[in-house]
Amino acid sequence: MAWSSSSFCMAVLLALAVSAQLGASDLAPDYYSSTCPNLESIGCDGSVLISSTAGNTAERDADDNKSLAPEGFNTVNAVKTAVEAACPGQVSCADILTIAARDAIALSGGPFYPVELGRLDGLSSSASSVTGQLPHPTHTINQLTAIFRAQGLTRSNMVALSAAHTVGEAHCDKFSDRLYGNPADATLNPKYAAFLRSQCPSSGSPNPTVRMDQTTPAQFDNQYYRNLQDGGGLLASDQLLHTDSRTRKDVDAWAASTAAFSRAFVDAITKLGRVGVKSGRQGNIRERCDVFN
Repeated sequence: MAWSSSSFCMAVLLALAVSAQLGASDLAPDYYSSTCPNLESIGCDGSVLISSTAGNTAERDADDNKSLAPEGFNTVNAVKTAVEAACPGQVSCADILTIAARDAIALSGGPFYPVELGRLDGLSSSASSVTGQLPHPTHTINQLTAIFRAQGLTRSNMVALSAAHTVGEAHCDKFSDRLYGNPADATLNPKYAAFLRSQCPSSGSPNPTVRMDQTTPAQFDNQYYRNLQDGGGLLASDQLLHTDSRTRKDVDAWAASTAAFSRAFVDAITKLGRVGVKSGRQGNIRERCDVFN
């Protein structure tokens, strides 16, 4: 699993999980009902939003986060500016990011769901905190499961959240070993493998990125799981979800039912949003999302 630029908000939510410290008992969908009642019409430790400085390489510049799109950071900063104009000093960047993730999913055709709010922004951001905490395309099911389990998420939650790969793109170097390794990855559908080689030739790529889902590339839907059934998972860690018997049951169930997939995804991303919540002296509300107060 590697995160694509169009999956920015969903990717960031998982990236935020690397600094899990506190519980989420104070989160509530109506947290801003009195302090900023129109918040959602205006527009989760927000440490990944911080820009690097000469003295600190921030989380957004960690190798594992290099694919996060600059446009995504700019969008969050613009939303923060609008929110500050309406409700100064009330709404954290972390909560703005959580709402933005939900809206990105819904606008792409996925489920709309209530988000729990009340996070504070983190007080530190370091690239070193990311190392070893995020999924990689070459990870095994055991490794993927361990990363999610460390954040209180189940294997089924992991399979559900992997559907973020139903939209967006991945860089050729994230899967080229499947095409040109010795031997090549036999789990790839041969026609799909030939297409990928045409997009990412071994001598150099005419297209630096490939869409994660060639069938419905702009739709947040369960086509991701149907692709896996057909040997069309782009990343090795994607295809493992179907080839491994421990996760195949979820893949097949959600490939067959949009409603079942939507329920599973909402449950998983809601649980993910409770990871790493900052409260009290562990955080504050930033005036700008890209710099500390």
